[in-house]
Amino acid sequence: MSLDHILLGLLREPASGYDLKDAFNETVAHFWSAELSQIYPTLKRLEERGLLRSRLEPSPRGPDRRVYALTGDGREELRRWVRSGPVVGAERFAYLAQLYFMSATDDLRETRAFMAKLRDHLAGRLAELRTIERRIFAAHGNDPDRYSDDGFHRFATLRMGIDSIGAKVTWCDRTLAAIDRRLACPPEPAPCPRCSTLSSGYTWRPASWASRRSGSRCSPARAAGRTCRPAASTSGAPMS
Repeated sequence: MSLDHILLGLLREPASGYDLKDAFNETVAHFWSAELSQIYPTLKRLEERGLLRSRLEPSPRGPDRRVYALTGDGREELRRWVRSGPVVGAERFAYLAQLYFMSATDDLRETRAFMAKLRDHLAGRLAELRTIERRIFAAHGNDPDRYSDDGFHRFATLRMGIDSIGAKVTWCDRTLAAIDRRLACPPEPAPCPRCSTLSSGYTWRPASWASRRSGSRCSPARAAGRTCRPAASTSGAPMS
């Protein structure tokens, strides 16, 4: 999916660049975002391709504004895109990558602060989407089955945003509760049955890493696909 197609979809009704920015903020922000610095070059490119046309119109506030609208080719490209099947790609969540490596801080309290900040952000976004939902209900009723086709499809994406972010907030709460339990009762170091050294627990590593480094895997973790990481290496090489 690209910004080109999002703009084609939004421009089923003529709009200026600022109108489109408002639309990103108010209607599609739960699945796409764009700044004016991205919007205007894309509009120009789409017009050069013959998918949009533009004209100057008087503005109630200051200079004339340029308003964009779909051409016939633009409508056909929009139809082609939505009919091409779900565009599914690998989603990337930078905050999950940060959490994955958070043990590098050696301080679980930093993990808790991180998760609390993430929860606040997600809860705020969820509140914004619920406000949009209430506005829709107030204007059109709370039965999406009675909405127009356009309204039905738009509401379906809003509902996905609410459900998805709501699930993330729930995950934050569960993780914070787990962190609090861990802070209240830290896990005791467990001896490794194979190497007899104390370890702070078992660190997940792909089995291939263990076989390259040591030629074997710790037997207690075999079923879980995990390897034991001793506290220090006797050979001076980094341990898995």
